[in-house]
Amino acid sequence: MNTKILEKLGKNIQFYRKEIGLTQEALAFKVGIHQTYIGKIESGKSNPSTIMLFKISRALNIKLSNLFDFDK
Repeated sequence: MNTKILEKLGKNIQFYRKEIGLTQEALAFKVGIHQTYIGKIESGKSNPSTIMLFKISRALNIKLSNLFDFDK
């Protein structure tokens, strides 16, 4: 169950990142983390903290709640 949630969260991050034309490297730079960590988050292999998700949402210029919209 938790794995599916992390995968959906990662897919949403990837969707919004691609929507604004950012690479994983560019998003990682904006957030202040390593590119491989973004890759792990997007693939559902990492469980990011709330603070990290907030930073990612700000870097993507979206509401934090958008990352948890699993019904789209």
